[in-house]
Amino acid sequence: MPVVIGPQEIKEFDVDSMAIRVFLKALEIIGGPRKLIEYRNLTWITSLMEASYAIVLAEEAFKTEDDIADFLGLTRQTIRNILRAEPELVLKKLEGELQEKTPRAHTAGGLAKLAYKEIKEGHDALVFFSAVLQESAKVLGVGWPAEVLARIKGLSWPAEPEEIASRLEGLVVEGKSLAALIREHEGPVSHPRKLLHFLARKIKEA
Repeated sequence: MPVVIGPQEIKEFDVDSMAIRVFLKALEIIGGPRKLIEYRNLTWITSLMEASYAIVLAEEAFKTEDDIADFLGLTRQTIRNILRAEPELVLKKLEGELQEKTPRAHTAGGLAKLAYKEIKEGHDALVFFSAVLQESAKVLGVGWPAEVLARIKGLSWPAEPEEIASRLEGLVVEGKSLAALIREHEGPVSHPRKLLHFLARKIKEA
């Protein structure tokens, strides 16, 4: 009896898991959270996360520019800039561009591409310094997104707030417990990017 092999469906969990790995690797390439702390530049976190998703959705899930734009809530041109980025050129200009408050899409895209390539080639060992992340979260509130992503690695998405909260116990930013904040979320959290946006909004609330 013949076996018909069709295109495999890419599960959301697989995309999320790989996107987090790419993000963490890209952050490592930059120089770790310490580099962002030096410039007090939080916008890089979101841009790198979006670029990581864009690269993974294109390379692993074979999504179109329009599909990726809809998923991330970005314009098609932004996605195109991310996907067409040249990693080698980005590395040459990285030090100067880290000082920009609004990172360019092609810069984040180039870093995500480079990180994705490193992971596919087996260079997935991440060098993270928990002490630096925790200290930065206490003092500046800058390191918490990376720490959150490191802690939720391996979760299946959508994820229940209580399941996420159990991973975030002990993390306090600006006097607020992240575990307590996520418990205020109504219903499952669809993916890590939504989690970061929700936590960022709750942290800013009085």
